[in-house]
Parts: sequence; C-alpha cells; structure tokens
Amino acid sequence: MKIVHIYEIQDDGSSVIGCTVQLVGKEVRFKGKHAEHYEYDLDVGIFTPVGKRGKVVYPRDGLKFLKALKFQYTGSAVRASDVITQIDTNFADLEKNLWSAADNLRANADLKSQEYSTPVLGLIFLKYADNRFTKAQAEMGDTSNSRVSVGPEDYIAKGIMYLPDGARFPELVELPEGEDMGARINDAMTLREDVHPDLNGVLPKSFNTMESALLSDLLRTFNSIPSDLDVDFFGRIYEYFLGKFAMAEGQGAGEFYTPESIVKLLVNVIEPYHGKIYDPACGSGGMFVQSARFLEDHQGKTVDDISIYGQERATATLKLAKMNMAVHGLSADIRSGNSYYEDPFNCVDKFDFLLANPPFNVDGVKKENIKDDPRYPFGIPKPDNANYLWIQNFYSALNRKGRAGFVMANSAADARHSELEIRKQMIDSGHVDVIVSVSSNFFYTVTLPVTLWFFDKGKPEDRQDKVLFIDAREIFTQVDRAHRAFEPSQLEFLANIVRLYRGIDPESDLGSTDLMDKHFPYGEYVDVKG
Repeated sequence: MKIVHIYEIQDDGSSVIGCTVQLVGKEVRFKGKHAEHYEYDLDVGIFTPVGKRGKVVYPRDGLKFLKALKFQYTGSAVRASDVITQIDTNFADLEKNLWSAADNLRANADLKSQEYSTPVLGLIFLKYADNRFTKAQAEMGDTSNSRVSVGPEDYIAKGIMYLPDGARFPELVELPEGEDMGARINDAMTLREDVHPDLNGVLPKSFNTMESALLSDLLRTFNSIPSDLDVDFFGRIYEYFLGKFAMAEGQGAGEFYTPESIVKLLVNVIEPYHGKIYDPACGSGGMFVQSARFLEDHQGKTVDDISIYGQERATATLKLAKMNMAVHGLSADIRSGNSYYEDPFNCVDKFDFLLANPPFNVDGVKKENIKDDPRYPFGIPKPDNANYLWIQNFYSALNRKGRAGFVMANSAADARHSELEIRKQMIDSGHVDVIVSVSSNFFYTVTLPVTLWFFDKGKPEDRQDKVLFIDAREIFTQVDRAHRAFEPSQLEFLANIVRLYRGIDPESDLGSTDLMDKHFPYGEYVDVKG
C-alpha cells in the first residue's frame, strides 16, 4: 500500500486544504475533509483538482509524500521534486525570518542565549496551541453567536488544548503599551496549566524577568506565523529554533540537542516502524520527533503505531521535551529522573527500540548504589567513567528482538581492562550489529569525532558473529566553518549500506543513486578491505 499526503500550500508556507490518498493495488481511497476536491488518473499518475484552483502532481518513483504548492490551474503538471523544493524554500525563508527577528531582539536586550531560549520556545508553543484552538473553534461551530454548546471537554476529547479567556495569543498581542507583559504572559501560561493538569510545571513562567517592550516585539514577531500553519510546519519551527539555540549556546547545548542529521541516521538504521521507543537521556526529545517523521516518510501518518517513553534528569530540559512533543502532536510518557540510579519504567527487556545521545565520560557515579541493578548485566566497570554504564543500560532495555542506536565517545570503542571485558561479552552475545565512525565537528558541544553504535537482538543467526563497521569520517557537508552535517543523499547512502548488508532493498528518494552506483555498482553488499 502506498500512502500519499497532499497539501495545498500558500506562499507563506501555511497549509490550506489537503487529503490523504491510499493506493491499495489499483484501488484509490481518498480520506480527509477535502478528499472530494481531488481525482486520480491511474494511467498517467496525475492528481487533479476538481475546480479552478489547485495543482497537478506527477508522483516521483518511490516518493512517500507529495506536498504540492497551490497555483492557478492551467492544465499543466508539476514535478513533485520541484514542488517540494519550492515549498522547502518558502518555509525555510519563514524560519530564517522568524529567527533573525527574535535573535536581533535578544542582542539588543543584552540577554544570553540560555536566558532567552526557554521563554522564546514557550511563546512558539503558545502560538501553536492558539492556532490549533482557533481552527477547532471554527470546525466545532464554537462562536459567540452560536447556539452550539461547546465546552473544554469537547476540545480535549479531540486532542486540542482548550484556551480560556486570558490565555489567547491575540489577547496578549493586543495588550496596550504600559501593560506588565511579563505578568500577563505568566498568567496565560498558568491558565493553560489549570485547564490541562498534565502540563503543570511544564510551561515557562519567567517572563516577568524580561522587559515588556521586548516581549511585545516577540509576540508581534510570532504573530506573523500564519494562523492556519500545519502542525508539521510548526514542529519544524520549534526544531529549527532548538538547533539555533544549541549552536548559540555551544558547550551547554549537549544536554538538550543532538544534531538532526545524526538523529536521522540513527533512526534510519534501527527503522522504528512500530512498538515502544525509549530514550533514557532524552534531552528535548529530538529522537522521538525524527522517529515519528521516519514513520510518516515510510508509512504515512501512523504515529499511533509507536509508543514513546523518555527520561531526563534536567528539569528545564524536561520541559523543553514535553513542549516539543506537544508542538509535534506526539503523545509521550517522559519522566524526570537520573538514569544511572532510577528506572521508572522497569525497563529491562521491555522496549522494541532505543535511541540516545548520553553525556560522555561522566565521572562520580556512585557505583555502590547500582551494584545489584539488573540493568548492568555485564558488570560494573572499574574506571570512574560512566560510558559502559550507559551502554549496558541501553542493551538491557531491549526486548528479545529490540534494536538500539546511540551516540558514544570514540574512546569507548577501544577502552581497556574491565571495559574491554564488558565489550567482549556484548560482542559474544551476537547483538552488536553496526558501528559507524563519524567525522569531527558534527556536534555543537564537542569538536571531537564520535561513534554511532547499533544493537540488534533480533539479528539472524548467520550475522550473529559479524559486526558491520562503516568508516564515515570522510562523508560530510561543511555547513559553516565550525560545523558539519550529512546532507540527505549522504545520510541515505550510509543507511543503504546497512540495508544492503541486511539484505534489504536500498532507497533512492533522497538522491543517493550516484553514491550507490559508485560504491555498490551491482546493487549488492560487498566488503571493503581495510
């Protein structure tokens, strides 16, 4: 079954209408409020709008999602790849403009990035919730002159945050000059938490420490986000700002942010199609966001197929994660706790997938407190270094077919003495699947290269005595002088190496064909001599 999502998009990036098309064999099924606006010609592969406005899209081979730009219909066709490029360009401009305006305000206010990031992300959350509430109001007929009786419970039943008077974004934007903006925004946050107890203590309420003029300017900046912007795009804005704040904060950002291209590679290798996903060092929740996006790209909007669990020690970062889940429309059970000592999910043998980027080379863990903990089945390492505590934590959380992908310091791969013995036991288990060496300068927090580890407890017997090593240190794109990333074709190429190794067909949607033809011309996995 192939699933295609179509959206009509305005030039400002906002979603207008759309529908879902499922191709089941030769049967075409339309779903969604606006499905009646589209027709599909199987013979030529063209979506056609019914009416004078809309678009026509030629599906590109293997493309899972088509997001088509709105234009005056003339009977001509638009390539999906061209359309997606145009949409991404339009939306990238919106992201950049919002960040530029917000960052200029910060600079003029003489605030440090860490003093500014949480309140700004909180305002993005306010705007997101307001957009969804406004849309739901119209759909439910909840207006001042309506005879329909709609209450908070009706919104909550639809997964919409109910917003009482005093908690609305437009009300804050329209406050007169001289008003105590910080106090009013704090009140709006409190009102939202009162209606939604699950958000108690999550939303930021430190706006009274910022100048009213600055807050007014920020409110007006984010009010320029289109009122009907799709939830997917709102999530991208939140992630974009997280990344920008991480870059600005540098060393302090590792606690809450893992670069997107690293996360995408982890996700594409473990392939979390369904089941329970866990991150015991979840930061701002980026691993969960990319897992959901992987599902959307490969199976359509089926996030109900995964359950999300996370643990985070830092309270401020936990709040970022919970807001991030809400902005992306994801349900998640994320709890506060120190993963060395606390196990709120009784996680041994429990999860289908695990993704993590733990802090490296941590010392001072009280080993006497964990010596009998079943999460460390290969023993407590003697050195005052927590790397192999994390690695065992990840290993033990997987069920008998579980997969894990995580970031680890390079030094862990050749650590000696008791850590070497632990590593031998893990290799002998047959569950160490793939090791990827990554170049330096991928992270905002450390310039050193890192290693990506992958476990697979469901490995077939013929691969249990093998580990795939990929040297990706020369594969990167230079983002700026100090930072590197995988571009989409490189990321897909690396994931395809693993797919070929596993006997799975490679993908080509992201442009990796040239790299595949160069290194695997016969379409089969071949070892490269080291």
